[in-house]
Amino acid sequence: MPSIPGQGEDDEVRVDSSIVLLNASITNSEGRHVTGLKKEQFKVLEDGVEQSIEYFSSEETPFAAVILLDTSGSMEQRVSMARAAAIRFLDGLRADDAAAIYRFDSKIELIQPFSNNRDLTERAFDLKASGMTRMNDAIYEAAVELSKRPEKRRAIIVLSDGQDTMSGRSTDKVLKAAMSADIAVYTIDMSPVGDAKRTQNQGALKNLADRSGGTFVSTPGGAAMREAFEGIVEELGVQYTIGYSPANSKKDGKWRAIEIRVSKPDLFIRTRKGYNAEKTK
Repeated sequence: MPSIPGQGEDDEVRVDSSIVLLNASITNSEGRHVTGLKKEQFKVLEDGVEQSIEYFSSEETPFAAVILLDTSGSMEQRVSMARAAAIRFLDGLRADDAAAIYRFDSKIELIQPFSNNRDLTERAFDLKASGMTRMNDAIYEAAVELSKRPEKRRAIIVLSDGQDTMSGRSTDKVLKAAMSADIAVYTIDMSPVGDAKRTQNQGALKNLADRSGGTFVSTPGGAAMREAFEGIVEELGVQYTIGYSPANSKKDGKWRAIEIRVSKPDLFIRTRKGYNAEKTK
């Protein structure tokens, strides 16, 4: 089974830093996605300064996603549950969407390459729980692969108990890679009830989702899991995509905070928190 390209190396997330793309999910007080908003109703602020919106799309456009399955020893009997969740996600793919599946434990390995195939490959049914956990490394490498995709809407779905025991990359480095390519990270908590480290591990998963513009799902089983995956697929299809050229053109490597505002009241807006202006080499 091939390893994910770049494993153990710092491949670059290549993006055009002169254009900042944002994918925003907008919901009402009932949690339902709000569609039909116009460009004129949006404002984008970078470090508090309003930006000129140059690209705006509210169409149902294709997305690319990477599903990361934790198969480390701590997952034990929950690997089958993670596999069932992946099947649920694939079942929601539209004709032009693309998804790839990787496993991670002490290694990061490709299970199924990018395609719109709704059937899970046979090798996914032979997965066993063993080894250490390279969650951060897996997310980083998934971000590298997604940054090469043509789709403007990109996501990483992580099914894990959140207990990273072996990664060489920090959470900050992982988030920087994801946000540089406007990738939302959706995290699904697979930790067992009663686990002494569950609260700590959930905190790590929540942090990844909140800062990148994704969502954290705390209940992985049964109807709640099915609804969560249906919601993620729906959300990726109805997001608003906004692009602007930053008024601050300095490539100094500093953090730029982003805020989106909508003129219609009582709406909840979720997007990435910002980005690092990559230094000019």
